Amino acid sequence: MPRINLEYMATYKKRGYKPATKEEKENDIVDHSTTAEVFNTLDESASKTEDWVIANQKYIFIIIGIVAAIVLGYLGFNEFIAKPKQNEAMNEMFQAKKYFNEAVTGSAKDSLYTLSLNGGEGKLGMLDIASEYSGTQAGNIANYYAGMAYLNLKDYKNAVTYLSDFSSDDEVLAPMAKGSIGDAFVQLNQPEDALGYYEQAAKLRTNEFTTPLYLYKAGVIALELGKADKALTNFNTIKENYASSTEAANIDVFIGKAQALAGK
Repeated sequence: MPRINLEYMATYKKRGYKPATKEEKENDIVDHSTTAEVFNTLDESASKTEDWVIANQKYIFIIIGIVAAIVLGYLGFNEFIAKPKQNEAMNEMFQAKKYFNEAVTGSAKDSLYTLSLNGGEGKLGMLDIASEYSGTQAGNIANYYAGMAYLNLKDYKNAVTYLSDFSSDDEVLAPMAKGSIGDAFVQLNQPEDALGYYEQAAKLRTNEFTTPLYLYKAGVIALELGKADKALTNFNTIKENYASSTEAANIDVFIGKAQALAGK
C-alpha cells in the first residue's frame, strides 16, 4: 500500500480542492476507502441496534408501561388513598385522644383510659385505629397512645406490645416510648430487659429532659442488678453533663452508693 501523506490529509477537505499528483490521488482513494469503511461499520451497528429494538419492542413497551404504572400508582396512592385515609384516621382519633388527655389530667383514670383504647361516642378507639389505619401516621401514633394507656392500666404485656410497634424520630416521643417499655419490664420483674430499654432511651436522643431521666433509671436498675460500674457511669454522666436536671438534685447520694458497691 502506498504511503499516506498526513499533511495532505489535513488539508484535502478544503473547499474546491482537487488532487493533482498521482500520490495525492492514491491518498484520496485510500482516505475515501477508510471513511467508507468507518461509515459502513456505523451503519451495520445502527442496523443491528434497530433490528434488536424492532425484535424486542413488545418487551420494551411492557417494561416502560410497568415503570410508568408504578410511578403513577405511587403518586395516585399517596394522593387518593394515603392522604384521605390519614385524614380519616385523624378525625377518628380526636375523641380517643380527648379521653386519653382527660385520663392524664383528671379523675376516673381507668375508665377514661379504657374509653381511649376502645372508643366511644361513635368514634373508634386507639386499638381499632392502630389496626384499621396501619401504615398511616395516625395508626402509628395510636400505637403509642394504646401502649401508654395499657401502661397506666397496669396491663404491662400489652403496653410492651403496642409501644414496640410505635416508631418515631421525635426528640421526646421516641425515647419516651423506649423508656416506657423499660418501665413495663420493671413491673414485669424483668430488670435486665428494663435496663436495656432504659439505656436505649438515654442514647436515642440527647436532650435535657429524657436523657438524664433514663440515665437515672438505668443507673438505679444497674445498682439493683449489682452492676456498680455501669450505675456509676450513668450517675456521673448526669452530674457532669446534666447538672441542672431534676435527676441531678440528689445524684451524689447515688454516686456514693455505686462507689460503695464497686468498692471504690
